[in-house]
Amino acid sequence: MDETVAEFIKRTILKIPMNELTTILKAWDFLSENQLQTVNFRQRKESVVQHLIRLCEEKRASLNDAALLDIIYTQFHQHQKVWDVFQMSKGPGEDVDLFDMKQFKNSFKKILQRALKNVTVSFRETEENAVWIRIAWGTQYTKPNQYKPTYVVYYSQTPYAFKSSSTLRRNTPLLGQTFETHNSTTPLQERSLGLDINMDSRIIHENIVEKERVQRITQETFGDYSQPQLEFAQYKLETKFKSDLNGSILAEREEPLRCLIKFSSPHLLEALKSLAPAGIADAPLSPLLTCIPNKRKNYFKIRDK
Repeated sequence: MDETVAEFIKRTILKIPMNELTTILKAWDFLSENQLQTVNFRQRKESVVQHLIRLCEEKRASLNDAALLDIIYTQFHQHQKVWDVFQMSKGPGEDVDLFDMKQFKNSFKKILQRALKNVTVSFRETEENAVWIRIAWGTQYTKPNQYKPTYVVYYSQTPYAFKSSSTLRRNTPLLGQTFETHNSTTPLQERSLGLDINMDSRIIHENIVEKERVQRITQETFGDYSQPQLEFAQYKLETKFKSDLNGSILAEREEPLRCLIKFSSPHLLEALKSLAPAGIADAPLSPLLTCIPNKRKNYFKIRDK
């Protein structure tokens, strides 16, 4: 079993409360009943986890096996997430397709992998004719991040799909395009939904409070008016190398290290203003970015104090 898979399984098990661990492992159905009986669940959790990892290594657990365990954990704790809903509709005169789950899985995965090289997609069907989809996103140059996935729940031949809210909102249009293989997808007004459960009101309140905070900070920083049009901002950094290690080649360098960073956009200030509300960046943004209108310049040189 790969080390990254072992670490993935370990982190997932550590999240599971001890009183739910046996139930979730049985639902996972990867380890046999006989294997689970060899585990002393009354030990310290660290010992239990080590034993379970050894059993998974013996069965050579794959990344998909680990992803299924994470899906099951999320199903048990779905009320802890905030969900967005998408409504799908057929065009005029189009007939309802007979749903083929196998074909849906294959096409869903192919479309995502064609659009984004580094992405892993895992599925788990439930008895309610629903399929849970777990998507771990990467980029063209980085492997998928298994610890910040998106979850999608789709009930076959219904007009709705539910997506867990995520900071990776840039991937939301791609999900919509993927569902368009079978239906035309129209995003409904974003709202928090529970999936056949009672949503914890504290979680909804927390989400609303955070959105209001971000909106308030953004308005205080940029105002509620259109920003001046600017196409780029450039930052030149000069800094001396600092290290506690003696004998380093860079430590003996007298010349500062230099780095040039350039931000460009057809409307840079409006783009910066939308970062925090879109969940792409934390609020408040760095003063190095928000000071552009006040300083009335887009060339900056940053030196050590």
